[in-house]
Amino acid sequence: MLYAILAYHVEDELLAWTPEQDEAVVVKVIAVQAPLRASRHFGPAARLDATAKARTLRGPGAGIVLDGPFAETKEQLLGFHLVDYDTEEEAIAAARKLREVNPTAVYEIRPVKLYVPAEGFGATEG
Repeated sequence: MLYAILAYHVEDELLAWTPEQDEAVVVKVIAVQAPLRASRHFGPAARLDATAKARTLRGPGAGIVLDGPFAETKEQLLGFHLVDYDTEEEAIAAARKLREVNPTAVYEIRPVKLYVPAEGFGATEG
């Protein structure tokens, strides 16, 4: 089963980090990811660009493009990881490892249904 581990932060706090602070967290997160990747449970991960650059498409027909993600939360979705585990408990354990090195993050774990799986990751026999 695929799970998305969605990483939320208070964006202004993250943007206030010095380049050295940011790099230190990134190095720690990559170190946590390494054994998960080696076990073939960890797939793509991405850090999203600033929410000020986000656009939302909504409305009828062709829709209208609006500025911003329109999140009604203190934290913003700033990145995600895709993991492949048999159980929700294993996915939560992976999120806990990420949180150990990035304790200001809030992680949401959600099952994912791929409609365009990546070759070699998350592919299921159909």
